[in-house]
Amino acid sequence: MADDRLGTLALLGGGEWGDGSRELDAELLAASGAHEVLVLPTAAAFEHPERAVERARAHFDGLGASVDGPMVLHRAEAQESELAARASEARFVYLADGSPMHLRSVLKDSALFEALSRAYHEGAVIAASGAGATVLCDPMVDPRGGAYTVGLGLVVGLAVFPYHGTAADHLRERSIDLLPASAVLVGVDEETALVRDPGGSWRVAGQGEVTRYEGDRVVAHPAGTSVDGLPG
Repeated sequence: MADDRLGTLALLGGGEWGDGSRELDAELLAASGAHEVLVLPTAAAFEHPERAVERARAHFDGLGASVDGPMVLHRAEAQESELAARASEARFVYLADGSPMHLRSVLKDSALFEALSRAYHEGAVIAASGAGATVLCDPMVDPRGGAYTVGLGLVVGLAVFPYHGTAADHLRERSIDLLPASAVLVGVDEETALVRDPGGSWRVAGQGEVTRYEGDRVVAHPAGTSVDGLPG
């Protein structure tokens, strides 16, 4: 049964903060009612995280919103009570793309992730791109080979394969072959999001498609269509 207290969740396949996601991010801003976005560059810790924040700042400035981009790059920062309080009170939180394994190691069982989960369960908008989208789910696609590992579990029973339209065929095929019977795999294209609205329904937004894999069933869902029967 859907939990109507949950906020909006947007799982992007990558390519955040570009022209292709402008319409989606404007929609998410409106849903949040916020004028500030908390951007977490954690996954980009080894890829100039300050640049990720600056890209987000320029993008959301064009949408009339400011960006708070704390440098949460290590587990110590994720345990800080002041930052956890900011996350708990935020109405729109965005997790940048980068390294999913690093992101998981920083957020797992942290005060920050508990705060993010609390905010989502109290109606906040959570958006996550690429690595972030993968890590928030459980099971989680392991980027080192396409198999599965334990994710953070904001959504249970759903696995996200990002960059679906451009990923290496052998990785995609391995994730399909090894999919647990208890889970659904969704391949999400770049500049595309699988969005869960507060009522519990899922839909596709952005520029590409979301492809659903469940057993022998494969269904492509273009932008603007709903995706029925997903967990979460």
